[in-house]
Amino acid sequence: MTSRRRAGHNRGAGVTIYDIARAAGVSPSTVSRALHKPGRINATTAQHIRDTAQTLGYRINPLARALPTGRTRMLALILSDITNPVFFDLVRGAERVTARQGYTLVVAESQETAALELETAGRLLPVVDGLVLVASRLGDDQVQRLDEQRPLLMVNRAVPGVAGIVPDVLPGICAALDHLAALGHRALAFLSGPADSWMSGLRWDILLDEAPRRSMSIVEIGPGAPTTEGGRQSLRRVLASGVTAVVTYNDLMAIGLLQASKAADIAVPERLSIIGFDDIFGSDFTTPPITTIRTPLGTMGEEAVRRLIAEIDDEEPGGNETPLATAFVQRGSTAPSS
Repeated sequence: MTSRRRAGHNRGAGVTIYDIARAAGVSPSTVSRALHKPGRINATTAQHIRDTAQTLGYRINPLARALPTGRTRMLALILSDITNPVFFDLVRGAERVTARQGYTLVVAESQETAALELETAGRLLPVVDGLVLVASRLGDDQVQRLDEQRPLLMVNRAVPGVAGIVPDVLPGICAALDHLAALGHRALAFLSGPADSWMSGLRWDILLDEAPRRSMSIVEIGPGAPTTEGGRQSLRRVLASGVTAVVTYNDLMAIGLLQASKAADIAVPERLSIIGFDDIFGSDFTTPPITTIRTPLGTMGEEAVRRLIAEIDDEEPGGNETPLATAFVQRGSTAPSS
């Protein structure tokens, strides 16, 4: 049993381009071009060689290939919290482009800590062609030093001199505030996320500008953990603030606040209206379903990888450079102010 497992584990490990050349009836140089530069030979011949290689169990070693080329065709994507559903669509969008472009995507997380994020990035940099940091907790100077070592792209964060994708949060926030104003709400709260979250600060700044323009007062409650527990723990301060509506940093906090309100017999939306952010999977599973501000996460993942690969290849990114806009999604967790 042991020898059989060992043999299976090593299948293809000793197969070389010379073995493939003999089996396919072509020269080793033709095999090399078919596997590494397929556009340079006849498509039928290239497919025949790939089929032969697959039959023999040949696997390209990206690290070995990197020796002469300096390229592994591997990209790393580091998330602040891999368990947060907000990243599901973003990762899937990134994976669609990496697969289409012949890259492999390595996903890691920082567990919301800058130290682990920096350590993880340091381990990955020597073996990847580029790096995507999502909701990074690093300081600007740390990000800039990483950018000097490998092509890098930020998502949900702006750092001077570093490429990035930040959604346009203004349309979604303005539509949400217009909705609350029409319902008669005049006193709002914002449940902010982690203290070192750049995106939480951006959302608060826009709310702070836009709410008074609609004759609304607004207070910040936080910082808080961007989790359901963070939302649950905020209820006491929400009630003490005397507000009738709350906009949360993300949908998880909105769900947690809804759960705590129900446990305390605070009627939602009759007594308290709640608006989340991002429109994650499951935000409409609650009772009532969460009114939210949708972020185009899948498209952001696609754009991040597309632009990063363009930078790696020293090409113009092309495509649509217009900021990706948020949109208001009305559901059942908002109602007229009582």
